[in-house]
Amino acid sequence: MKWITRERPKIDRIACPWLIKRFIDPNAEIIYVPFNEVLTRAAETDAIPFDLPNVEYTHYADQCTFDYFLKKHQIKDAALDRIAAIVRGADTDHHEIAAQAAGLEAIFSGLVYNIKNDEELLELGMIIYDGLYSWAKYLHQLKHTQAGPAEQMLLEVFNKYIKQSRSKKAPQWAKELREMIQDQMDTNMTLSLQQASDELAINPAYLSREFSKYFDNLSFGDYIRKQRIEKAIGLMTDTDYSLTEVAYLTGFSDQSHFNRIFKKQTGQNPSAYKKDIIKSKKDTNS
Repeated sequence: MKWITRERPKIDRIACPWLIKRFIDPNAEIIYVPFNEVLTRAAETDAIPFDLPNVEYTHYADQCTFDYFLKKHQIKDAALDRIAAIVRGADTDHHEIAAQAAGLEAIFSGLVYNIKNDEELLELGMIIYDGLYSWAKYLHQLKHTQAGPAEQMLLEVFNKYIKQSRSKKAPQWAKELREMIQDQMDTNMTLSLQQASDELAINPAYLSREFSKYFDNLSFGDYIRKQRIEKAIGLMTDTDYSLTEVAYLTGFSDQSHFNRIFKKQTGQNPSAYKKDIIKSKKDTNS
């Protein structure tokens, strides 16, 4: 049988020929031609067109042409179902469908960029999909580090390095910045990343990139907000300030902004949180 489709294949138009040759017709001939010639050449060569509008073998709803081939030819194979999800995700830019979809799209985008001959591209694609099928059938549950002792040793070295990196002594600038942030909290002043970088004589891009390593794995902005909320909780617990006053004393522009950030950090509105504090004090004193 002859099968014909658009030239310059990348995802579906390589996956489908592989499926045809491996599971439908081993002697199939695959023909690639310019888009506007597909139907004319199909009629001339008695070839079946696929993966283009208004033909039988094409996309339907959220399904790709590869999905239709499986359905049309009633091919029942769990490994092919796994590949179908990967192809669908890669071909429709919905990489969330399968973890491997982004990788498949990246590989074939690069191959299409490097290889200008469609037949050569298909030949290489056949080898890649053979490998993908073996993974989908026999190896999909196996992690890379389970492959052998060498990989496991490398993983252990990596984890050890990460732990050492995280536990290394904070540089002087991080200590100074921590003091600057605390002063900001004590005086109700606003400290920006640019102001901090100017004060420390450190490039702001470097400061932004390195900040999380020494401040609870948080960005500069998230860490400042966290400190403000912690201060707010302290004021709500130890003083009789109103929530409006607490919002002002912790550097928020208004109470609405304070309410939003407080709930994001604690899961509760400030008013509900304060009621719980008052109730807890009454229970303790009773």
